Amino acid sequence: MADATVRPAVPADAADIARLQLDTWRAAYADLLPAAVLAELDPEETSLTWRQTIEQGPAQVFVALEGDWLVGFVAAGPAPEDETASADGSPAKDSATVALVSTLLVEPRWGRRGHGGRLLAEAGRAMSAAAATRGVAWVPERDEATLGFYGRAGWVVDGTVRTLDAGGRPLREVRMTGTLRIELA
Repeated sequence: MADATVRPAVPADAADIARLQLDTWRAAYADLLPAAVLAELDPEETSLTWRQTIEQGPAQVFVALEGDWLVGFVAAGPAPEDETASADGSPAKDSATVALVSTLLVEPRWGRRGHGGRLLAEAGRAMSAAAATRGVAWVPERDEATLGFYGRAGWVVDGTVRTLDAGGRPLREVRMTGTLRIELA
C-alpha cells in the first residue's frame, strides 16, 4: 500500500469530497434510496455545501489520502441535543459533550485498507480535544458494512431508531455510540 495519511480538509478538497460522496452513495445506497433521489444529487451544490462546512463548521472535516488520491472523509462536530436524546425525546445527561459523526465515507475501491479507522481515530482525537466524551453516528439499519465498521471500533447500537423520508421511501436508521479513543491495530 502507498503512503496512507489523514489531514484536515481544506476548501480545495470540497469538489473531491462531493464527488466521492455522490459516487459512494450511488454505489453503496442503491438498495436503500430511491434511484430518483440518487439521480437528483447535484455535484456543484454538494461541493458548495462541503466548502462551507470546511470553512465555517460546525463540523470538522478530515480527508484520507492514499498517496496523492483523496479516498475518504469524515465530518464530526458537536452533536445537536436532539441527536443525543433518548427514543422518548428526553435529553441525554451528557448531551453537551457528545460528538456527532455526521458522515464517514471511504470510496469502495479503497475500502478495507484502514482508511475508515484512521479517519474515525482522527475525528475522535479532534472531538476529544474539543471536550467531547463520546460519539454518536446514525447508520441505515440495513447497511451491514457500516454497522460492522463501527462495531469493530467498539461502538454499539444504543436502541434509538429514527425513520427518515428518503424520497417517499422510509429509511430506518439506528444510532450507534462509542468511545472517541479509537485504537488502531
